[in-house]
Amino acid sequence: MAHLLLLTTAGFLLSANAQPAPSVQAGISAAIKDAAKATGPLDYTAFVNPFIGTDNFGDVCPGASIPFGMAKFSTDLTGYAPAGYVTDPTQFIRGISPMHDSGTGSSLGTYGNFEIMPLLCPDGFDTCTTSLAARERLRKLNTDLASPGYFAQTLDNDIMIEATATRRAGLERFTFPEGSKPYFVLDLANDLPESFAGGNMTIDPDLGRITIGGFWGSSFGPGNFHYHAFACYDLLDNGAQTLSEYGVWTADAFGLDAKGLGDLSLNLSINLIGGVYESGALFSYAGTPKQVNIRVGISFVSEDQACANAESEIGTSTFAEIEAQAKTLWNEKLSKVEIDVPNTPPNITEMLYSSLYRASLTPNNATDETQGPFAGTSSFYFDSLYCSWDTFRTFYPLMSLHSPVEFSQIVDSYIDGWRKLGWMPECRANNLPGWTQGGSSGDVIVGHFATHYHNEAAALGIDLQELYSAAWTDGQVNPPEWNIEGRQSNVYDKFGYVPFAVLDVSSTGRQTREGSRTLEYAFEDFAIRQIAQVINNTADEALFANRSLNYRNVWDPTVESDGFKGFAQKRYSNGTFFFTNPTTCSPVDNVTTECSLQDDNISGFYESSSWEYSFFAPHDMAHIVELMGGNTTFINRLNHYFSAGYYGAGNEPSFQAPIGYHYANAPAQTVSRSRQIVFENFDITPAGLPGNDDQAAMATFLSFHLLGLYPVASTTQYLILSPFTPKYTIHNSYLNVSTTVTTVNFDPKSVQQTIPKGAAAYVANVTFNGEPVGRCHLDFYDVFRVGGNLTITVTADKTAADDCLGDLPESLSTGGFATAR
Repeated sequence: MAHLLLLTTAGFLLSANAQPAPSVQAGISAAIKDAAKATGPLDYTAFVNPFIGTDNFGDVCPGASIPFGMAKFSTDLTGYAPAGYVTDPTQFIRGISPMHDSGTGSSLGTYGNFEIMPLLCPDGFDTCTTSLAARERLRKLNTDLASPGYFAQTLDNDIMIEATATRRAGLERFTFPEGSKPYFVLDLANDLPESFAGGNMTIDPDLGRITIGGFWGSSFGPGNFHYHAFACYDLLDNGAQTLSEYGVWTADAFGLDAKGLGDLSLNLSINLIGGVYESGALFSYAGTPKQVNIRVGISFVSEDQACANAESEIGTSTFAEIEAQAKTLWNEKLSKVEIDVPNTPPNITEMLYSSLYRASLTPNNATDETQGPFAGTSSFYFDSLYCSWDTFRTFYPLMSLHSPVEFSQIVDSYIDGWRKLGWMPECRANNLPGWTQGGSSGDVIVGHFATHYHNEAAALGIDLQELYSAAWTDGQVNPPEWNIEGRQSNVYDKFGYVPFAVLDVSSTGRQTREGSRTLEYAFEDFAIRQIAQVINNTADEALFANRSLNYRNVWDPTVESDGFKGFAQKRYSNGTFFFTNPTTCSPVDNVTTECSLQDDNISGFYESSSWEYSFFAPHDMAHIVELMGGNTTFINRLNHYFSAGYYGAGNEPSFQAPIGYHYANAPAQTVSRSRQIVFENFDITPAGLPGNDDQAAMATFLSFHLLGLYPVASTTQYLILSPFTPKYTIHNSYLNVSTTVTTVNFDPKSVQQTIPKGAAAYVANVTFNGEPVGRCHLDFYDVFRVGGNLTITVTADKTAADDCLGDLPESLSTGGFATAR
């Protein structure tokens, strides 16, 4: 997970403090119930609960946004709130701002720039509470509202805050108590991580406009990097509102509280001695208007462009019109997956569409909003890639089924990173390089695109030779600093693994995670091999196929744990292994152990234990089964892994484990385990995620399980599980095909943590357009590329269904993935 020197637990804690309005859940439940009598197209936004993941460290932003929007309007609260909003009612609101990320584990938060806070100042301008501490207010309990494209909160002084959004702009609407004079404080310096590095603000009272520009720091990267951001606040609602007073203010926590009525500008440099400036604008409106509308534009290019974005995307449109546009965009996205709502358990409908919603919140489409090395690029540009290591497993594979256009645009952005900087981005955030975690995981993302859409690549604007060059560079060319891009390929290539305590005289990086980096590098090599195969580069295909087996070089067959033998371990350059207890950094590790990016993480693994990472070789699981002692021992080991509490649902290395039974010819056991994992870790409450959503990594992991599929990243293979719904259709409008999956004998009673005896859930047989398909896996080219009817017949007879009845899922060492489709 993308945590900045922070490892959250995978515990699943229901909170009594969650505060969305009861009407949110009541409305969703009513919409699901009413779907049975709908006569026209369904409103899929009505099934979405944006508050799932806003508690239990899910770090989800419930703010107003459009799909992949750069603007995300949400309130910012005190305490640990990386996405701005949290449900905890003891935390205070300090303003609403137009820039957030969703599901990121940055300890300090990300964005939160340009906060605006409505105030009641009955004794006039000079008495307004402008500083961060003074202006904080609690909310009115159970009044928080959100739906796709809309967000609202009511302060405990009865001021209601609402927002809706376009890609780079939005409208804020404030409703004040009857008879009160509206005041607002607009922040120049503050952001969530308190990273202000200088900026300026200008008030133009004639235009009724405030413009802001400044520098801030990365939320998940080196602190000496800074990005430029700009905002434009139009205050007059196209002439319907009139300003009364206006000026600037500065404050701190030690007594400074200065206001300048009539002053029109601030120009502040970075505070070199330390501390954070509190400063901004303060203004009021003439009379006592009950409602105030403010138009907001943002940009990463200039103040003028921020204003132009607001003018072109909002113009004179009303709040209701912009909200309706956002809702239309969300329905277009959500309807890519249409399920049989009336016959699906209501909680599954809500979990699925809420997950699909979060799967299109980020990354942020900042095309035409580029700066630094990317200024003026002709390529698409996406930011907030939190992080490639989090998202290669399920996020992009789900996108590949229904949204190849957006996928290709993001791939273009990855390739452009190589063009401009020499390596593809790993965890670009705030337009700045972020920390690498498992290596060059972008290779797997572009590899997945190449395997699925190499026939359409040129039409989608992707040059496959360029794509391959970018991935090849990641694999072969050592960057001067692999903390932020590429990988430590020099020593990896020399030894066949990443050695512990190795002398590296040609590059810089944090010398940790040697075991997990070796495993990740090997899988990234497999992804590069897949691209080489697609472009018919047979020499490189063989080279990278061979290197993808390097995961075996960190396998220590002598290590024992709980009666099982053989575990991944980090290794010295002389070939000897460094022993790490395989339970270290597992959820049951009671020792205070650093497990993330800390320099004293000596376990050799990243955010996971050796127990978990030892199952990681998605391209060659047949050999993992062999290393662990064969099918029976492998299944026993998987069962023990879960029962002993070593499974950590909130960390991405765990994603592979529940489907591991397929590779030991026990698919029915995967079905049982996937039901258990889903209902132990996910639900429809604000605490309904097992920790950080990780840019919808958790959302898409859940989505695949609910749909009864699981992808093998950078391949066209999908494992067949068991759908939680009787019927669904995936639409791929670019290919102009639709694939309908029907679950014959679907039993709603099976959709629970433990499948009851007699409930049909296990796969008996599978056909596509009437022709038999193996029980355990299918290929994108055979099914989702051509479209048609996939029929999965389920049975209550678990024993009879616990066999693939044919080929197991492919593995490289057993001749799998032999040709590109």
